[in-house]
Amino acid sequence: MALLLGLGAAALITAAWFYARTAADEAYDRLLLGAAFQMSENLTVQDGVIKFDLPASAFELLGLADSDRIFYRVVTPDGKTLTGYNDLDTGVDLTAHQSQPVIGNSTYRGVDLRHVTVSRVLTQKSGVVWAHVIVAQTLESRRALAAELTTRATILVAIMCLLALAGSAIAVRYSLHPVDRLGRVLARREPQDLTPLDLDVPRELTPFVDSINRFITRLSERMTLMQRYIADSAHQIRTPLTALNAQVSLIDDEKLAPADRRHMERVRRRASELSRFTNQLLNHAMVIHRFDSVQLAPVKLNDVARKAFRAAVPMTVDPDLVVSFEASPEELMVTGDELSLREAIVNIIDNALRHGAKGRLDVKVGRDGDNGFVEVSDDGPGIPPEEWGNVVKRFYSSRSEDQVSGLGFAIAAEVALALNGRIGFREKTEERPFAIHIALPLIEGGQA
Repeated sequence: MALLLGLGAAALITAAWFYARTAADEAYDRLLLGAAFQMSENLTVQDGVIKFDLPASAFELLGLADSDRIFYRVVTPDGKTLTGYNDLDTGVDLTAHQSQPVIGNSTYRGVDLRHVTVSRVLTQKSGVVWAHVIVAQTLESRRALAAELTTRATILVAIMCLLALAGSAIAVRYSLHPVDRLGRVLARREPQDLTPLDLDVPRELTPFVDSINRFITRLSERMTLMQRYIADSAHQIRTPLTALNAQVSLIDDEKLAPADRRHMERVRRRASELSRFTNQLLNHAMVIHRFDSVQLAPVKLNDVARKAFRAAVPMTVDPDLVVSFEASPEELMVTGDELSLREAIVNIIDNALRHGAKGRLDVKVGRDGDNGFVEVSDDGPGIPPEEWGNVVKRFYSSRSEDQVSGLGFAIAAEVALALNGRIGFREKTEERPFAIHIALPLIEGGQA
């Protein structure tokens, strides 16, 4: 808009400059013409001789342009100079212009002039003859007047452009206010809110809001289909896997040959790995979906960790393995989704049971400043520090065992990140065992 106003202002100022020049020429041409007519009226014939009395009023009239110089010449019918500047030549053909005054531009003694030539009829014994009066004036006053008019027009145009620009800015800001309000409404929406927008907007924004609502409707339908797919997949995949594991467990190894027994053990191991890997994939999909569709709420960290501990430690755990759970003495509250947070802790405990703990596993809930944490430690070899950044990636594992899927830590890391927390590691030393923890910010001072 500023560019358009600038171009328009340039065009207006250019037009004002041409108009100012024309106006200045018309004003001073009238003075020049009036003075020439007065001088021509003083041309008379006495006893056959042309006489001329220079009128003072003519110079008073031209004196209104006080910064200009005046030149004049009175030419007799025979082309001789009666009075004035004898070398004043405007280039006008005096024999061809006798009926109307002739106005033009010329240069005299290196100075630009505006001149007028007026012819007057005189009667002599020989008949009717024409005498001519040439009056010329320099251009300083004209140019000053044109510059003054142009300057005033420029100031006026500039003021109008500034007012127009300010008014346009206010109008644009006011007209875009509904768009800003619509943006704030969308920004305040929770991720799981897929209801159509119900907002009073101007008629011009109605197609935009309708398009957003149609998109929200399609997205809600897609989310519903995904929920149904996950639920169906969980049912259709887990059921045959459970049946497969049950059928395999019924086979009597004693009746098999040693080679077949080895193959059967591999089948059991592969079936168990497939079942666990499938469960992790479905749980990962569930965690991702829940953070997009579930409202986060305050949860008790002790309760979530205790439920995860009970779910992750099987009843058939090795009796030589010592497991313990230590709750925090204070009730720590964090903002989160209980099911997703429990799944993250379960994956960490399960990973420690399968690949870390040899004789001891400890789960501890505690507080570190403004954060609450759940720490899982074991007496296993731990994970080297150079691998800490990699093990939280999906399908990455620092071990080469067949049953390592590489999803447990990835699920825990994604849950911690979604809850504005983090997953951390503690290196194994002689004084303390290797540990992994999830730290989350506390709410309400950490107290229930």
